[in-house]
Amino acid sequence: MDLVDTVLTTMSIRPSQYARLNIGAPWGISVRSRDSARLLLVAEGSCWLGTKSLDEPQLLVAGDCCLLQSNVEFTLQDAPGRALVECESLSEGHIAEHGGDGERTLILSGRFSFDAAAGPLFDALPPLLRIDLGNAAGQSLRATFDLLDAEASEGGIGSALIASRLADVLFVQAMRAGCASIGSGGIGWLAALRDPQLSAAMNAMHGDLTQAWTVAELARTAGMSRSAFAAAFHAKTGETPLGYLTSWRLYRAKTLLRDTPLSVQEIAVRVGYETGTALSRVFSRREGVPPGAWRRNRRRPQAA
Repeated sequence: MDLVDTVLTTMSIRPSQYARLNIGAPWGISVRSRDSARLLLVAEGSCWLGTKSLDEPQLLVAGDCCLLQSNVEFTLQDAPGRALVECESLSEGHIAEHGGDGERTLILSGRFSFDAAAGPLFDALPPLLRIDLGNAAGQSLRATFDLLDAEASEGGIGSALIASRLADVLFVQAMRAGCASIGSGGIGWLAALRDPQLSAAMNAMHGDLTQAWTVAELARTAGMSRSAFAAAFHAKTGETPLGYLTSWRLYRAKTLLRDTPLSVQEIAVRVGYETGTALSRVFSRREGVPPGAWRRNRRRPQAA
């Protein structure tokens, strides 16, 4: 999964936040994720999770974990039909106490914000993803949650700094566990990476974005006929091979626009376009603004 590592490395992640929500029944809260992804772990008790994408709320019990994309509004309640109260305490760094005197539920939550260059990774994940904590990636995730909970609960010298660093680690582990939860039967580039033939072509593209790839060349790399490769690639990723290549060229262009002083012409050559004009034409069509405007709006702040 070297490609996933590359995306995680080049993402601009704002400081992650952690919260501990300890609630007694009866209770019901609604949360607006806005520009942040949320990772929820039910550590004790149970609750019902609801989103617009679900026909009915899902029951979460102790040990269940899920990742919700940014801008996904969701509800949590001890039983369906509870009155809902907006609750931003999931994004705060203190222990929150809410609800009544009934059975208690302990929910651990991580909140993660990131820039537009994270698109390729998050676009590959569903709005709501249940994460399996039984595999190696999930077990590491749970261990970090436990460490975070201990720091948040007990405090001590350097506790705030340790919790902040662990929350960042939690984000990367959540992405790794999320990717591991996408099986070969899924749709998207993460699922396609699990196909040996398709992944060979994908890795070749990512290994040299400057090459003028053709579908025929990529099919040969995959060891397939041109027609079979094109059909399989589209079925698995939802894109044509060359459309996929364009998406990743623009992704790489964004990271260079954000992180370097290179001119649009220099960036164009590095990502497989002969001229800055050619890159600007494709970039504007996909992003709605030319590269220069995107850079001014999204460039990563320089360290002091």
